[in-house]
Amino acid sequence: MAAGNRKHTRLVIAALLASVAFQSFVPGMTAVAWAQETDLDSLRPNLPEDAKMLLSANELVYNQDAERVIVRGAVQINYGGYQMVAQQVEYSQKTGRIIATGEIELIEPGGNKIYADQMDVTDNFANGFIETMRIETTDLTKLAAVNGERRNGEEIILNQAVYTACTPCATNPDHKSLWQIKAQRIVQNGRTHTVRLENARFELFGKPIVYLPVLEVPDHTVKRKSGFLFPRLKYTQKLGASLSVPYYWAISPYMDATVTGTGMTRQGFLLEGEFRQRFHNGEHTLNFAGISQMDRNSFTDGTVDANETNRGMVASRAKFEINPRWTFGWNVLVQSDNNFAKTYELSTFDGTTYTNQAYLTGLGKRNHFDMRAFYFDIQDADPNSLAENKQAVAQVLDYDYTAPDPVLGGQFSAKVNLTNINRNREDELQVSVPGPDVFRYRGLEGTTHRLSAEAEWKRTFIVPGGLALTPLFAARGDAIGLNMRDPGANYTGTYSNDDAATRSMLTAGLEARYPILFSGESSSHVLEPMAQIFARPDEEFTGGLPNEDAQSFVFDATSLFDRDKFSGYDRIEGGTRANIGFRYTGSFDNGYALRGVAGQSFHLGGVNSFASDDLVKAGSDSGLETERSDYVAMVGIDAPSGLTASLSGRLDESNLDLRRADASIGYQGIKWQTALTYTRIQAQPLYGSVSDQDEVQTAAAFKFREYWSVFGSVTYDINRDVISRNGIGFTYDDRDTIFSLVYQSERDTDQSLANDWSIGARLSFRTLGDINVGDTEFDGLN
Repeated sequence: MAAGNRKHTRLVIAALLASVAFQSFVPGMTAVAWAQETDLDSLRPNLPEDAKMLLSANELVYNQDAERVIVRGAVQINYGGYQMVAQQVEYSQKTGRIIATGEIELIEPGGNKIYADQMDVTDNFANGFIETMRIETTDLTKLAAVNGERRNGEEIILNQAVYTACTPCATNPDHKSLWQIKAQRIVQNGRTHTVRLENARFELFGKPIVYLPVLEVPDHTVKRKSGFLFPRLKYTQKLGASLSVPYYWAISPYMDATVTGTGMTRQGFLLEGEFRQRFHNGEHTLNFAGISQMDRNSFTDGTVDANETNRGMVASRAKFEINPRWTFGWNVLVQSDNNFAKTYELSTFDGTTYTNQAYLTGLGKRNHFDMRAFYFDIQDADPNSLAENKQAVAQVLDYDYTAPDPVLGGQFSAKVNLTNINRNREDELQVSVPGPDVFRYRGLEGTTHRLSAEAEWKRTFIVPGGLALTPLFAARGDAIGLNMRDPGANYTGTYSNDDAATRSMLTAGLEARYPILFSGESSSHVLEPMAQIFARPDEEFTGGLPNEDAQSFVFDATSLFDRDKFSGYDRIEGGTRANIGFRYTGSFDNGYALRGVAGQSFHLGGVNSFASDDLVKAGSDSGLETERSDYVAMVGIDAPSGLTASLSGRLDESNLDLRRADASIGYQGIKWQTALTYTRIQAQPLYGSVSDQDEVQTAAAFKFREYWSVFGSVTYDINRDVISRNGIGFTYDDRDTIFSLVYQSERDTDQSLANDWSIGARLSFRTLGDINVGDTEFDGLN
């Protein structure tokens, strides 16, 4: 290896520039695949001023008379990060041309590799010719051509070219990609920034399936360009077969839009649009869709789908960052009826409930502010929109603060909640139970306001022997304004008819934990007995105030040691209560891990809030309504083989009957992935669940060959002896080509769903795009 003479540096630079000039086509070919790269000027190698050239060859000849430099025999050149290998490189100072021959290989600093048999270019690389060239990029795409030519410094022409993407080839050179693009000629024009494919055909499994006489696309220097996107196919039960053709419109560097026309065999033409605009501090998206239904008889009689002809929607979403700590935005959906977006499965708008909201949030080092306004769209087939009309319009403000420095040696925190609720119609539900009818009131007609503030202080002391004691003090106050309609005589509790109410709650608590460590030769275990006691006065206005945000209530091992087990602010746990139990964690050298929690809660004095009447019967049949609660426990195991299992449950405190259980077992291996979940919830008649619920959910995926997998899921309702949901599918995925076919079905007992089964397929080619037929998302497994 020798330091090169600067006189010959021009030869090497020219050779490198010429090779890179042809390499520049690789991003162009990727541009056919709609990728983005840099501009043409950046294709010139970025060589440092002080770069040193290293040249190695068996022979170097300089003919001064002929003004010709020749290096031959295992030529190796390293200059400015570029590495070139060839059998011979010849440079003519008279003609200004470079000729390299014999197993040429160039590796450029970015990692792309260029191979060729012969190269003949000018020293300014404006014109040139390369024989039998092949390019491999860092993103594992490949391009080969019989020969390539560069003209006038602005056109690159490849003849008899083939392009493909082959990720598995990086580890398995014998792997053959399922698809490739062949073109008689490919021309990249640096002036018009386009790539033109002439007489191109797309081949799948070695067979041509699409022929394109001429296809012109923007090159790598164009980030966005208006044009048609891949069409989408779909078939659903009541909409029929459909074909969607999207058109992308690049309006400006900060605005674009997609307009999609969909033809359906049963319902006609659906028009969708999405307009996107980006600002310096956020973005806004506007969606619209509309259809004039062609066959309303395809839908179930008496549903909104069958009653409406002209249907549509408009939606707006936005998010803006005022500064690094403050953000505001909104999500709003307006539609002609309450089921249009769900019926036509409009992306992001087809859920059972769509939450319209506007929000302002702030996040500091030790505090958090969140203000939101809500309106809930209930998407169902009811022509009267009864469920949606019962929904509340709500405005909620939350503020949490934690003192940055200790207060009296402990942690001080505070939180404030302001809630305003307005409902136009009473949300009443009659529960069928033996004896007199029971009514639950999930919402009352009218308006209510509540301002709540709570402060908490706690500090942990470690006493000799390792016992951890944590005293706790908390104070809370509520101011409530009421303008609600009285639930009437059907309500079994006592409702407050005052226009305003105030209430307070003081809590003094003590928690004791005694962690015990057991260590063996191959394992360690921590057993932590725990006991808590919270002394409080009785809850005020129990059952006399609306309950909007504390309706969901589940007592299990995760909530055993909570100070207030209600889920929201509208209810406050009162009376003196003790929680006793233990926590356990274990780890083994062989990779196994165990965890567990178990315990029981005791009502010691005062009025039991969970046994008190409530508009929604929140504490009924909860397991906490008695002086001694039900037993709750949870245990889990994780194995290094990929096996995980967990079991949690609630047992009746008097006879140990199973009141609630959740069991799951899963395995994730190289070929197998499976999950099985069993859920049992004993009837809670007063809470609105009049029968036992027993359900088994199972899902599995099996990789039966390299790149091939089959998967499926089943949800079985044990008590009704029916399969409520099921799905099955298979997929091929070699990271370059993805093909999926999925069938999914959901049991529709009243035939109100517009589509209760569907078939979806997806065909994806890396660097090219996707072809979708229906929905192939499968949520049975992670």
